Amino acid sequence: MNILVTGSSGLIGSEAVEFYDRTGNTVHGLDNNMRKEFFGPQGDTTWNLKRLQQATRHFTHHDLDIRDRSSVMGFFREHRFDKVIHCAAQPSHDRAAAIPFDDFDVNAVGTLNLLEATRQCSPDAVFIHMSTNKVYGDAPNEVPLVEKEKRYDYARPEDYHGISEECRIDRCLHSLFGASKTAGDVLAQEYGRYFGMKVGVFRGGCLTGPSHSGVELHGFLSYLVHVAVVGKPYTIFGYKGKQVRDQIHSHDVIMAFEAFARNPRPGEVYNLGGGRDNGTSVLESIDLIRELTGHSVTWTYQERNRIGDHICYMSDLRKLRSHFPDWSLTRSLPDIIREMVKAEEARQKD
Repeated sequence: MNILVTGSSGLIGSEAVEFYDRTGNTVHGLDNNMRKEFFGPQGDTTWNLKRLQQATRHFTHHDLDIRDRSSVMGFFREHRFDKVIHCAAQPSHDRAAAIPFDDFDVNAVGTLNLLEATRQCSPDAVFIHMSTNKVYGDAPNEVPLVEKEKRYDYARPEDYHGISEECRIDRCLHSLFGASKTAGDVLAQEYGRYFGMKVGVFRGGCLTGPSHSGVELHGFLSYLVHVAVVGKPYTIFGYKGKQVRDQIHSHDVIMAFEAFARNPRPGEVYNLGGGRDNGTSVLESIDLIRELTGHSVTWTYQERNRIGDHICYMSDLRKLRSHFPDWSLTRSLPDIIREMVKAEEARQKD
């Protein structure tokens, strides 16, 4: 099969490249390292591209900007794809406010360019759109919560499994990033529903793994592991450090994509995260890193939270599991942390 992965040097993109290469497919990756432009040297993904080029046999990298419509269309006319795994994005709440045009052009216009190019040139392809739970804005904060010693949690039994796809996506505060990702999310749905294309939309929780180039503005657990290993100070922004996120390993994300590709449901939307089993607060994560690896984190607290940030977000995975019962989480939170610390330690030695 011929596979296209956008954002191929990023966390989920690189995991997809390795999986499809390993299973004997021809893989093309689009990535122009905009993460370095967004976040500076720490966001640079060149190291991951070099790793992919050394580790793969059927992978070709293309330095192509998905905002460039004519180049995208030309590329799709040259190639025919069986699957398009769209992971490229501007991923930060905070950064989006400083670069609103770039943010929207990448997250919304770039997504439109890819969808339309797929419709015109590879209409039978499965198209996976990596969306985000930030399309819900701060609506999840309206769910009643209970404050515990080191975390917030849902107060009502009916919310135990987390935030479902029924959560509204409008009439709430998103951040510009959340708004641009919502635009791309709805566009992707529409190409599935209106045109009947095999489009699946996955609203990610905290996606993580050893290939993540986490920075302070994006990639919470990856960045926390980084500062723990190298001994940098860490700043907790608001909510007493009790804000909760559900962590999912990039491998399990790709397996969800594959489950959809085997039985596509055009225009369907799924929440995708670690669920309650892999839910953890900032304070709990700091404790767990120390307990599992011996690395301590020196942190300070800033009372003001990030705009539109979730207080407690765990993905309700019941819809995904009901549609694709063969899919399951294979990496526990301790497994994820150990693997990420080991990878970070190795990078620091190189």
